[in-house]
Amino acid sequence: MTATLLLSAGLVGVIVGAHWLVEGAAALAKRLKVSDLAVGLTVVAFGTSLPELAVNVFAAIQNSPSVALGNITGSNIANILLILGASALLCPLQVGKGTTWKEIPLAFLAAALLWVFCSDVRLDGAAADVLSRAESLALLGFFAIFLYYIACIARQDFDAGQVTVHALTTGKIALYVVVGLCLLIGGGKAVVEGAIRLATTFGWSEGFVAATVVAVGTSLPELATSVVAAYKNKPDIAVGNVVGSNIFNIFLVLGVSGLIRPLAVADTLKPTIWMGILAAAILFVCMFIGRRHRLDRWEGAALLALYGVFLYAAK
Repeated sequence: MTATLLLSAGLVGVIVGAHWLVEGAAALAKRLKVSDLAVGLTVVAFGTSLPELAVNVFAAIQNSPSVALGNITGSNIANILLILGASALLCPLQVGKGTTWKEIPLAFLAAALLWVFCSDVRLDGAAADVLSRAESLALLGFFAIFLYYIACIARQDFDAGQVTVHALTTGKIALYVVVGLCLLIGGGKAVVEGAIRLATTFGWSEGFVAATVVAVGTSLPELATSVVAAYKNKPDIAVGNVVGSNIFNIFLVLGVSGLIRPLAVADTLKPTIWMGILAAAILFVCMFIGRRHRLDRWEGAALLALYGVFLYAAK
């Protein structure tokens, strides 16, 4: 019970903390006359990945590589199979050609690259599979390229109305930023502690807990964003949010995590890495089944069913 409460409280902390920090940072940026484009590309875009980042930083610091890797691989699987599945079930998602031919393949590339970096034994004959600091730097380099690509796209068709920034007083900005950071830090530490205790209590692996319970919890911001976007008939936002988050998670979050401490890859997590690649590949194929560049309701149901199979098999 203590482990469950600690994990639940930690997830609430990182989600609420991320929201407050984004609100405060966005308001501060606007007060400093930063453009809507810059705010959208930095503060707002990073917002939904902050829970994963907070959890992973503490997992790396506390030498829990299975939690760090499981959180990201599990989040990416949940993003596609659970979140896009639920969003498409609510409303069919018509996707732009740019997302189909660029962002989704890039998400697949990120997942495949993670497998390459985590396959030292198979590819190099090494003694163990480890995501090293050098490989983490390479991930961050790919992230910088991706951020540049997003900036180029945003300059072409950016709509300032896409970024909502609330006007706050200086005192409220400071309150939002400080409290948001405190909740992120405290929540991230609590999630890692709770995941380790939960794994110990039930005899599960840390990777399984991270890839399921923790991953779904840290993906709640993406779930809320995509479902609301689907309900408001904004499919590009629904899909782009998920695909972008998957790319952020591997290139940025794992890049930062592995830079803090090299991450040993447990054998129990290797199936989730493969499942992440498969999920991205299935999403790409879905764009050409039935109506092109569209995720229909039956495809959403199929993605949800596949997520159920993943959860069952992960046990």
